Amino acid sequence: MTETSDRLARLVGGGGVVVLSGAGLSTESGIPDYRGPSGAARRHTPMTYQAFTRDPDARRRYWARSHLGWRMIARAAPNAGHLAVARLQRAGLLAGIITQNVDGLHTAAGASGVIELHGRLDEVTCLDCGNLTSREELDRRLAEANPGFDAHIGQVNPDGDVELPDAAVARFRAVDCGICGTGTLKPDVVFFGETVPAPRVADCFALVERARALLVLGSSLTVMSGRRFVIRAAKRGIPVAIVNQGPTRGDGHATLTLDAPLGRVLTDLADRLAARPPVDAGAAAAGVQPAAV
Repeated sequence: MTETSDRLARLVGGGGVVVLSGAGLSTESGIPDYRGPSGAARRHTPMTYQAFTRDPDARRRYWARSHLGWRMIARAAPNAGHLAVARLQRAGLLAGIITQNVDGLHTAAGASGVIELHGRLDEVTCLDCGNLTSREELDRRLAEANPGFDAHIGQVNPDGDVELPDAAVARFRAVDCGICGTGTLKPDVVFFGETVPAPRVADCFALVERARALLVLGSSLTVMSGRRFVIRAAKRGIPVAIVNQGPTRGDGHATLTLDAPLGRVLTDLADRLAARPPVDAGAAAAGVQPAAV
């Protein structure tokens, strides 16, 4: 592992690195993932866009479960991995950050300019009038409409909802848009079966294509939404490094892989690199290599 860590430090130490992060980066903040060690035994099926938009009972079930699970997401704090990524960015080593997570923890850790591929759970959109409101405001309205509902809280799932018995769901009252009065509210995240906005995808591809290296953190790359950026980098001859607990579907495209806890690996990496003089962005873009670490 020491040799792989040294190779990772040399790769990131050259600057111009784009980070692509997934749910595995947030597990140390107490947010479970779908496929990694904390999610391996889970049988939870996430809400799909089609079910949410077409079925009022599905929407009630989603909001009942999400109303309780949101409390855990809202309390989550950035962990050592998020903080290390922000340190690497401040040291001038990162050309950008793309995250598949919807928890906002990269930004909370101090990172800037994060492209949130799948949106954020702390914002709510109206499918009718298009207005955005805060999840905090919706949480207040739902609590007022459902006094005492906290008693039903159970195990939290990766997308921020909890398991609830059908009888509890049936008693839950959802609310409409507080701006237009009748619109259907949806968290401003990309559900399964929904398409990521094309301009956002184009921005991610452009960032990857300009990168000197792509660093994947905590993603199994099972779905194409994230894996396509690894494939594009590999086709362009851009080195790909993957740090994840367990194998990923991108391992065949990787220059190096490291199976280890992300908090420890990234903290060690930041300790090793962030104290150095900042990398010149122009030199990194031109492919000028710094001295070996």
